[in-house]
Amino acid sequence: MKNLKTYIAGAGITLMAPLQVLAANPFETSKNMVANVGNAAGIQTTNGGLTDIIGKLINIFLGFLGVIFLVLMLYAGFLWMTAQGEEAKVKRAKDMITQAIIGLIIVVAAFAISNFVLESLLKATGNG
Repeated sequence: MKNLKTYIAGAGITLMAPLQVLAANPFETSKNMVANVGNAAGIQTTNGGLTDIIGKLINIFLGFLGVIFLVLMLYAGFLWMTAQGEEAKVKRAKDMITQAIIGLIIVVAAFAISNFVLESLLKATGNG
């Protein structure tokens, strides 16, 4: 019974980790860049405006993708550990892990590209 409680507590902490990332708000710089570009273009930006809404939506979306990645990795690891030497199950788990990592790389690359575009816009408008 003690092992079950430890397992449940560990699983709960693991599943709550992506929420801690969202609380840190790592996209504050991007939000500020969008506001600066809007100001340079003559668009009125205030707190609670379009830039805040877009920043929050991006945070929620990327956080959700992080949770999906975590669930896929946990599920693939579970499949691999319970395969009991069956090559088909092991191959399926390895493929799932590979695809999840490729998806994560695509998401991180998309964020990097959008961040680069925002910085380029700021430099082009003289605010960077």
